[in-house]
Order: sequence, then structure tokens, then C-alpha cells
Amino acid sequence: METDRANLRLIRTGDPVDPAAAASTHSAFDISPARLDAVRLLSLDAYGRVLDWMSWQDATCLYARGAVAWTLGEPCLVVHGGTNRLSGERSVQPLHPIIAARGHARAHALAPTPALTNAALFARDQHLCLYCGRDCSRQQLTRDHVKPLSQGGRDIWENVVTACFHCNSRKGGRTPQQASMPLLAVPYRPSWVEHLILSNRNILADQMAFLKNHLPRRSPRFSA
Repeated sequence: METDRANLRLIRTGDPVDPAAAASTHSAFDISPARLDAVRLLSLDAYGRVLDWMSWQDATCLYARGAVAWTLGEPCLVVHGGTNRLSGERSVQPLHPIIAARGHARAHALAPTPALTNAALFARDQHLCLYCGRDCSRQQLTRDHVKPLSQGGRDIWENVVTACFHCNSRKGGRTPQQASMPLLAVPYRPSWVEHLILSNRNILADQMAFLKNHLPRRSPRFSA
């Protein structure tokens, strides 16, 4: 089908979507470009293993290529494409919150380890200084090595915590015991699913329910 891609727009609806209803402004409303940037759909492989978040543009390409194996949840977004020059009909593609793609099966693959970045670390520790407990802005936070690098500590998840500038400076090159600054929580390596939850502030209900069912049984952050 030949389409005019210049007419592509995205609308959101909370109800089950069919093309006729999606074409009506009474059943949906436009999303601003700024809000579109925050929309993320959950990508799975054909076996249902969690891959990553993906944009609505990437999801639309999967549908257009016929590469969607199966989906979960009611459609949460609807893409309105161009008009077919032969039939005069406009293309409409509902997008689901959870999408399993063909050709991405990895039944025996191990779950990836989240990259240790400051953004991921601060999200794990909820933007709290794990020494004084203060809730800080991103600019006030630092990465502290529980066992300092100068004493043989490593730059790994299990040896780093979020610390405010004041506490990090006060602790210096000492361990918490040496500095008499006990930790408020034990540092841990988040699973890939925990990382995905922590990295997205706009998770839909269907996505959260699916991800929580795939958390480690004893998740330090999300256990009941």
C-alpha cells in the first residue's frame, strides 16, 4: 500500500480499538509531541522473554513488516498513516503495550546485566543518599564506592551506592565502618527486569503487571 507518510500522526485511546472507532475524534485525542517522546512499548522475543523498551515508531515498523508474533493488553496507541492512492482509504494501526517480535527468539539466552551508569544507579537507590537518607536532585548525587577503589574495591553494582556530595566528601577514601557512616541499604545488582522498571517512569498497567510477574522471587526493591 502506498501512503503519504507526511500525514502520520499518533492518537491515544483508553478503549479497545478498531479502525472505525479510531478514526473518530470522539473515541480518541491527540498526544502532544513532547508526550510522544515518553511513550514506550515493551518488546519481547517470540518466547516471551523481555528484551527492552521500544518507541512507537519502532513498534509501527514491526507491524508494517508483519514481524509481530503476538501481543498482550488492549491497544494503547493508534497510528494514523497516509491515504491509499487507489482505494482512498487511510491506514490505521493500533499498537499494543506489549509486543513479541518474530525473529528475536532466544530461548536459551541469559538475561543481560544492566550497564552500571549513574542514571541507573540513582534510579536503583530512588535518588536517596544511602548515608544520610536525603532525597536529592540529580545534580546533588554522586557514585560512592563502598569499599574505596584505593583499597581494592571494584566499580560494580554490589560495591556502589548513591551518595550526596556532602556524605561522599565526608567519607572520603574510607569504608563505611572506618568513617562511622553505616549504610541505610545493602547495594545489589538489579536484574534486567528491575532495570527496565526503574528506567521508565511512564509504565502502563499491563506492562507493569507483566514485568512484576518476571521479577526475581526475592527482589530487594520490589518484593512485597
